[in-house]
Amino acid sequence: MIRSFRLALAQLNPTVGDIEGNTARIIEYVEQARERGADLVAFPELAITGYPPEDLLFKTSFLQANVGAMQRVVAAARDIAVVVGYVEVGDSATGTDIANAAAIGYDGQLIDSYRKMYLPNYGVFDEDRYFRRGTECPVYRINGVGIGVNICEDIWYPVGPIAVQREAGAELIVNINGSPFHAGKAAYREKMIGTRAADNGLFVAYLNMVGGQDELVFDGASLVCDMTGDVIARSPAFAEDLLVMDLDIEAVFRSRLRTPLSRKENPTILREVGEARTTAVSGYREADRPPLEPAAQAPAMGPVEEVYHALVTGTRDYIRKSGFSRALVGLSGGIDSALTATLAADALGPENVVGVTMPSRYSSEGSISDSKELADNLGIECWMVPIEPAHLAFTDMLEPWFEGAATNVAEENVQARIRGNVLMTISNKFGWIVLTTGNKSEMAMGYATLYGDMAGGFAVIKDVPKTLVYELCRWRNGQGFGPTGAKAPIPGAIIDKPPSAELRPDQLDADTLPPYEELDPIVRAYVEEDYSYEEMVEMGHDAAAVRQVITFVDRNEYKRRQAPPGVKITPRAFGKDRRLPIVNRYRPV
Repeated sequence: MIRSFRLALAQLNPTVGDIEGNTARIIEYVEQARERGADLVAFPELAITGYPPEDLLFKTSFLQANVGAMQRVVAAARDIAVVVGYVEVGDSATGTDIANAAAIGYDGQLIDSYRKMYLPNYGVFDEDRYFRRGTECPVYRINGVGIGVNICEDIWYPVGPIAVQREAGAELIVNINGSPFHAGKAAYREKMIGTRAADNGLFVAYLNMVGGQDELVFDGASLVCDMTGDVIARSPAFAEDLLVMDLDIEAVFRSRLRTPLSRKENPTILREVGEARTTAVSGYREADRPPLEPAAQAPAMGPVEEVYHALVTGTRDYIRKSGFSRALVGLSGGIDSALTATLAADALGPENVVGVTMPSRYSSEGSISDSKELADNLGIECWMVPIEPAHLAFTDMLEPWFEGAATNVAEENVQARIRGNVLMTISNKFGWIVLTTGNKSEMAMGYATLYGDMAGGFAVIKDVPKTLVYELCRWRNGQGFGPTGAKAPIPGAIIDKPPSAELRPDQLDADTLPPYEELDPIVRAYVEEDYSYEEMVEMGHDAAAVRQVITFVDRNEYKRRQAPPGVKITPRAFGKDRRLPIVNRYRPV
């Protein structure tokens, strides 16, 4: 007898705290999966609450609402099994606390809850703050098939729950995730999942959520690997999807006969991971349904393309989920504001983006005309608000107090602060969110003005190094607009001009900072990889540039703490990823 199992993976975009809305979407997908004849439908990690719920987990009403929602999902799962992420609430009298869990339901009944065993507590993760870890590695026999359920981090360990579940009879692993994006992670993750499938000789279904939540973006890209480690199905990145496919479960047995690797594993080590347990749910029943066509494999994205889509997704969801309808971008004629405006137009639609150009006495005609051309190309509104009257007023107001003092950056920065006030006043008037335009290179070096160009609600490219800004602009121009893709949105003059803040005559970024091609690798080495001064010099970086980067990065922590959130796209972003004290006398150079 050839056993076939029809699996559905619902790659959803939940919203943190929207328990009712998330639950309604989950039940809709349960219905769709049942209509397509699925034996089991799975949903992402903490799909009911949204991920990460953070300190909402300290609110008992929130926890109770999440349990009630889970029960409604299970009750809706008639004639189908469901795996859905939620927060399990234990008996407070026995001190069992709460757990990051997956509810397993079948035919309207709650069968069990699996508790996540490996709780990440690094980078952006803080799960030890909230959850008690699980101790069991259960396998559920659903429609006669051994299914091991585990959650996110659990599958990253070679000798972890998956190995215990394999030994307990698992033929398919369903791993539900809230795995945040950073550049290059999808390819690395896919390789890891394939390795787990091949090493354990079973199918592995990796289900990830999609969408933006504060600084995090979840890229989806859910996949299924077979016993050889090959990807046999893949959902698209950055889009909701219901992936449904038939699995030849007998192929697992045939594969294990030929591959003795798992038979060599030390059973004592497996017992130390967790306790195995098997629960019989339903026996095999040959379904009267036509077979499906082979599941689609959405193409994997290239390195620049995936970052662009992550920025669009993170921007769109932060703005929409926060309740804003339109966005404001200050257009300087430079490449950073051009990329930010283009991302906003792609995320929200050009009709929902307003560009504001605010020329000063130092603005070139080219910057003004380039801003207008960009706005025309994107199809966004463009307002011009000259700041010279305000600039003169500030100069006159402060003249008695500044008399005799040498001119310095204070006079330059007042222009940025006037522009910040203009944008925030328009935001206050119409209820639109201001998108700031600073990149990671500038944020690292403190090359930004507090209460000026740092003023706003969301910092779209704060984790994008300057050199990558150029790559993203060139990639986006290559996509064009419309069915022919003929028109590039970002004028070539913007990409080609030397970067300048235009706060004094003939000013260039290179007057203050090392060339970005030299700066960005040093910032990456120091901020993302924690290399020392000596190590970076040994790597071949210029000693003076390294010393400048370390000094400026450390000196400007106080500025970054006051910056708005922005999309995380590197392995280590400023913010939750990197937590340094502001008052800090340690000096590495």
